[in-house]
Amino acid sequence: MNWYEKLNEYFPVEEMKSKEHMEALLKEKSDIYYKDEDENHVLMYAEFDTFIFIDYVYVSTNARGQGLGHKLIEKMKAKGKPIILEVEPVDYDETDTEKRLRFYQREGFKHAQSIGYTRRSLATNEVNKMEILYWSPEDASEEEIYEKMKQMYTQVHTYKDEEFYGKSYQPVDEVLSIDDERDSENILNELDGTKNA
Repeated sequence: MNWYEKLNEYFPVEEMKSKEHMEALLKEKSDIYYKDEDENHVLMYAEFDTFIFIDYVYVSTNARGQGLGHKLIEKMKAKGKPIILEVEPVDYDETDTEKRLRFYQREGFKHAQSIGYTRRSLATNEVNKMEILYWSPEDASEEEIYEKMKQMYTQVHTYKDEEFYGKSYQPVDEVLSIDDERDSENILNELDGTKNA
């Protein structure tokens, strides 16, 4: 399997970019969009001046539990910039979602509870609610993370979207919102059965 097939098999259809979209990012946005891969992993990420956005992380089944995911995250942390990523809320019928969240919790990521992120999938036309996790070497505020997410969304997620999908994603202000009063539980605390800790 090539790198795209691995990602496509692992991630839900509504979260996947098309192969053409990703190849265009790698080629035309090669100053910010990168692929790090070997036979056991695929890591797709965008590196901006002030932050890193992890688009996809895949570790093959036979390499799981050997610390490879930790090594990949450490490699990103060594760049000394905040790291942002999107995760789906925990679905207890889908054990991978909980495992992913536990992994990021162990790696020191925080849940940006004030950031709302709802995007209509161009593949399924369904509205998907995602949560934002971040790690920051200097304790970035959620407002800073929000601004960085907006930059990433407009430069990566919606890059040439009409050309690749025949229609456009929603504008950034419809997708991302920030509200300190947002009624959102900390999804990482919920893993431990605790709330608002």
